[in-house]
Amino acid sequence: MAQTTAPTPQGPPSGARTASAVGQPQAGTTEFQLSNGMRVIVKEDHRAPTVAHQIWYRTGGIDEVSGTTGVAHMLEHMMFKGTPKVPVGEFSRQIAMLGGRENAMTNRDFTLYYQQIAKQYLPKMMELEADRMANLIIKKDEFDREMKVVMEERRLRTDDSPRGTVYEQLLATVYTAAAYRHPVIGWMDDLVNMRVEDVQAWYKAWYVPNNALLVVTGDVKPDEVRALAERYYGKLKPRPLPLRKTQLEAAQKGIKRIWVKAPAENPYMVMAYKVPRLHDVEKDVDPYALEVLSAVLNGYDNARLTRELVREQRLADDVNVGYDSINRGESLFVLDGTPANGHTTDEIEKALREEIQRIAKNGVSEEELKRVKAQVVAGQIYKRDSVFGQGMEIGTAEISGISWRQIDRMLDKIKEVTPAQVQAVAAKYFNDDNLTVATLVPQPIDPNKPKTAAPEGLRH
Repeated sequence: MAQTTAPTPQGPPSGARTASAVGQPQAGTTEFQLSNGMRVIVKEDHRAPTVAHQIWYRTGGIDEVSGTTGVAHMLEHMMFKGTPKVPVGEFSRQIAMLGGRENAMTNRDFTLYYQQIAKQYLPKMMELEADRMANLIIKKDEFDREMKVVMEERRLRTDDSPRGTVYEQLLATVYTAAAYRHPVIGWMDDLVNMRVEDVQAWYKAWYVPNNALLVVTGDVKPDEVRALAERYYGKLKPRPLPLRKTQLEAAQKGIKRIWVKAPAENPYMVMAYKVPRLHDVEKDVDPYALEVLSAVLNGYDNARLTRELVREQRLADDVNVGYDSINRGESLFVLDGTPANGHTTDEIEKALREEIQRIAKNGVSEEELKRVKAQVVAGQIYKRDSVFGQGMEIGTAEISGISWRQIDRMLDKIKEVTPAQVQAVAAKYFNDDNLTVATLVPQPIDPNKPKTAAPEGLRH
């Protein structure tokens, strides 16, 4: 499962409310809300004297518009450029001196800043994050320097990466209205034309306590975290948030196909089917069945696709399947593969389609399903081995509209998936009206072209 938020994910638009408990502690987890609308979730884990401190902003690529794509990610980079109290470079230097680690990430649905550190330094982490939530300095000279880093990051991860290029073109073809069609890092032309004022406006619009979620996991007590959160974050002022306008996709009218030319050694193909995300933990059925179908196909070492296409038929060098049921926008079920020597992408596509059709026709056995579900549940539980992983599970759920209180219930629902439900989703969604196919057409690689190095300052 991937990401998800609570009934009022944006928080109150303005006004003062006394901090109030939203629910009773459950499985060592407590939630409360500050008077400025900032929500705080604390998950206790006393196995080691460490803590993970995570600030989630409910803003990402899905909130961007054409012309300023990449602005959310650009602001993530600028968040390390200092405040009146903390000069450029000092934020990371202080955390390193205390023996901690920190980083940030921007994706389609959120922007996240985090630190993992000895528990006695949690007050310092809150002080630093609260300071840059309200007092960031965004200077043009720093913006210009950092934009060069971001452009080089784009070249490294997309422009000079055949698979990165294919996947970017795939999403731009899958979606016609939804903002998921834009790359999170931004189109290069938008980066070229981005102004420092665009980043300043994004910061002012979205980086407010009533659009932020604080998740603290580790060797802490809820009352201690609450007191610290009130002290450092509670004084920050809320502001009304911009109106979010959801852009729904019109029904697809038939299969979409693209061929992407890029310098590469091997051909490659990827198929994306439009499928639903998880909306209602209790009432939905298909997202859980799709999670299990994904695992049936390629969720463990001896799953169907790897066993049959790679090991037995030797048709493919590799095959992969991906499905995230938890997002702010609708989901995709993605299958990809690289043909083995002497085989083609058409053969890979045909084999992938046939395997899903086989499940749609014949279903899966109780024995296979039991084994697969055990793998899925074990994978979810494994994520909780670290305090950081526990925070990620809570935050990704909450950002997309699903309460942390329902995380264990989602595992129960996966355990309840039946062979008939897996067979039903295999028959329901995997048709041409939901499908986009992107094929990489390899072009000669220039032996004289220097390889792109990771840009200095690349954070994630």
